Amino acid sequence: MARNKHPEETVNRILDVAYRLFMEKGYEHTSIQDIIDGLGGLSKGAIYHHFKSKEDILIAVTDRMTEESNQMLADIRDCSDLNGKEKLRMIFKESICRPVQDEIFTAAPNFSNNPKLLVSLLHEAVTEAAPQYILPIMQQGIADGSIQTDYPEQLSELIILTANVWMNPMIFASTEEESYRKCMVFSQMMNGFGLDIIDEEMLNRLQQLASIYQKNK
Repeated sequence: MARNKHPEETVNRILDVAYRLFMEKGYEHTSIQDIIDGLGGLSKGAIYHHFKSKEDILIAVTDRMTEESNQMLADIRDCSDLNGKEKLRMIFKESICRPVQDEIFTAAPNFSNNPKLLVSLLHEAVTEAAPQYILPIMQQGIADGSIQTDYPEQLSELIILTANVWMNPMIFASTEEESYRKCMVFSQMMNGFGLDIIDEEMLNRLQQLASIYQKNK
């Protein structure tokens, strides 16, 4: 009865245990029963009252992990000291260099076996990430002259889909070398738009994330 009076506390308990297990065992090797066992008496029904599936738990865990970083991205978007192109460079750098990415890539599932998660990622990229973070920066860059495009909305979607999907080793299980090659193509593509925003540090970091995922998949 007490748990029903404090649903937020129950949800946080579930997410705390799930997060620890995903980090220790990986998403694929963690079952709902493992999570139940780690909760010390919470029933399977209580878990399914809050989450429909293990995938939903992973989404909630990831959302909680990235909440702070989303605020950081918003801060960059709203920064008054940088032009549009500089903001775009910084938003990419901070997105891949923040330490929480190591944890995300450690716990990440195999997306080829989780089509629901993949569709969710695609939807989030187009309906949230692109319009909330990339498009406003594009529009500022057009206004201040640092970015040239007649199609800011479409270019924003192309950039976020390429970066979040095609270059994502969690989706295509890319090796370090494959990730490097994709990064080089992405860099060349961006340069073609006059957006030289990818540097050596970012290339190395993306290779590192690919390595983390390969070791834990």
